[in-house]
Amino acid sequence: MTKWPFNTLRVQLVLLVIVALAIAQLISLILFAGERSLAVRAALGFEASGRAANVVRLIEEAPVDLHDSILRASNSPLIRFDLAEKPTVRHFDHSNNGLVEGRIRALLADSFSRDIRVELHEIEGQILPLPHLSKEMTGMHLTMMQGELTAVEMNLSISISGGGWLNVSTRFERPPIQWPLFSMLTFALTATVILVAVFWFLMTRLTGPLYRLVSAADQLGRGEEVADLPMVGPAEVRDLTSTFNRMQNRLARFVADRTQLLAALGHDLRSPLTAIRVRAEMVEEDETRDSLISSVEEMQSMVEATLTFARGLTGSEEAETVKIADFLASLQSDMVVPFELGPRTSIDVRIRPNAMRRALRNVIENAVRYGGRTQVNYFSEGENLIIVIDDSGPGIPTLNLEQVFDPFFRLERSRSLETGGHGLGLSIARTIIRAHGGDIALSNRAEGGLRATISIPLLKQT
Repeated sequence: MTKWPFNTLRVQLVLLVIVALAIAQLISLILFAGERSLAVRAALGFEASGRAANVVRLIEEAPVDLHDSILRASNSPLIRFDLAEKPTVRHFDHSNNGLVEGRIRALLADSFSRDIRVELHEIEGQILPLPHLSKEMTGMHLTMMQGELTAVEMNLSISISGGGWLNVSTRFERPPIQWPLFSMLTFALTATVILVAVFWFLMTRLTGPLYRLVSAADQLGRGEEVADLPMVGPAEVRDLTSTFNRMQNRLARFVADRTQLLAALGHDLRSPLTAIRVRAEMVEEDETRDSLISSVEEMQSMVEATLTFARGLTGSEEAETVKIADFLASLQSDMVVPFELGPRTSIDVRIRPNAMRRALRNVIENAVRYGGRTQVNYFSEGENLIIVIDDSGPGIPTLNLEQVFDPFFRLERSRSLETGGHGLGLSIARTIIRAHGGDIALSNRAEGGLRATISIPLLKQT
């Protein structure tokens, strides 16, 4: 199975930290922009109200023939003043705009008598210039505020002493969200510090112990001896490591106890069998003596096979990394029975060489004995080495494909050692292969013959 970099805990946590920081930075920026927008609105509102109050004073104190000059001098791309007989703001609800009205009254020293109307509303989309501006001012306004923007428009209508209204129109753009250089540097510095801390924590406290645990579990699955892992890292990782250590110790004790029982049983049977053999030799009738001796010899042979099987379970051979092509070629040259070996492929596998040689020899000898011509091929498939052993014999009944791995089971019922062994060869082979973390299965080939498929885990790349 291909390991994508985004599947690792380290990469996922790093991405999580970066995304979380980016979201937090974005939220802070949006909140800051909202606060800044309110501040700008308040500042521009007070500025417009101050200018409006000044224009009202000038108009009320200046002669009528100067009113137009005062209005032209006061107009700008963002604010327009106009004298009219009627107000442009016709409603009287000032509950939301009391600050602007209060500031104008304070500047005009008029606490209540003057009628002041304020209207605020937002404009979205294409912002057009204020009406009644000169061509130069219109061009300047378009240059400053062109494009799709969001703005706030404020209209004022202030009554003038002696009659008439000063209508004021002003608008200002809502400030856009910006990414100042200082904020970007702060984000980069914060992310760097946090990622360094996260990497240190991951490497020394989390992923390091987890990688060691994965490697130890893989070695245990191959039947290798694994020393107890040190309990380091967070409490959860220490608990997991402690549980693994207890599990492997219990498994080792369980297998050792059962194997020792089997070996002791086989060993203890030797003495009574030897005694029976001695007594059988003393029988005077030849036919009876020969029959008893033959039965005792068969029992002694089965005991020896049982001891051999037990030794195969308790073998303490160290695992080695070998090239399977060279290993199978050496096995082919050492075996008395011939078999064909497929094309060489460079594949490394970690096995206990002597035990695996014994397992493969048992399977191949069975194939040659009962199937004649035997072909051995191998290839990698996913995370496993696959060894396929094909013969050209009659095959095995489907009901017996699994049963032939049982100890002392033989398809050949004569029990003669000339036509078959004790029925332990495939049992020993499966025990050894499973001790490597693999398995073996038999199947009948469509073109005839039997196929033994052996899978052995390859070396994990971490």
